[in-house]
Amino acid sequence: MNRVIYKWFWLWDYDREEEWLNKMAAQGLELTGVGLARYSFMEGVPGRYIYRLQLLEQWPTHAESVQYLRFLEEMEVEQVASWQRWVYLRKKAESGPFELYSDLEPRIRELRQMTTLLAVLLAVNLWWFGVNLFMGLTMPMWPNLVCAALLLPLAGLLGYGFWRVAKKARRLKNEKAIRE
Repeated sequence: MNRVIYKWFWLWDYDREEEWLNKMAAQGLELTGVGLARYSFMEGVPGRYIYRLQLLEQWPTHAESVQYLRFLEEMEVEQVASWQRWVYLRKKAESGPFELYSDLEPRIRELRQMTTLLAVLLAVNLWWFGVNLFMGLTMPMWPNLVCAALLLPLAGLLGYGFWRVAKKARRLKNEKAIRE
């Protein structure tokens, strides 16, 4: 039986999303598809798969990504779905632990990509906030003030996400320095 669940995860909560997918797998729900806050599952054997998420450097259809995903297939890792540059991967639990990174550097690079994206979104948001606030106060145009009022909490949310991802990256950099 197929089942669709709508659930929202922020970019910086990818680890919680991965944890949730593994809880669903433990209950016998195997991931079949992903969309914006939409997860499709089919009933299967509880605990058959372990799921991992990975942010690719390129789109999943890019030649480098295709080559990488083929390499993962040789390691018995299956791509279940993708959304934007995120890929949803799984491996049979019976084949042992499922770790995508043997080294911390690729994980740190992935987190740097996320911080860059969040920084750009935050900068654009703050720019539009400033434009709307300026227009709303100088002309007075109430729609611009309303827009500015909506953009400010979004800037706070993006700033929080940036902080969370940067904190994870810093923790991994420190761990890498200790290992070396």
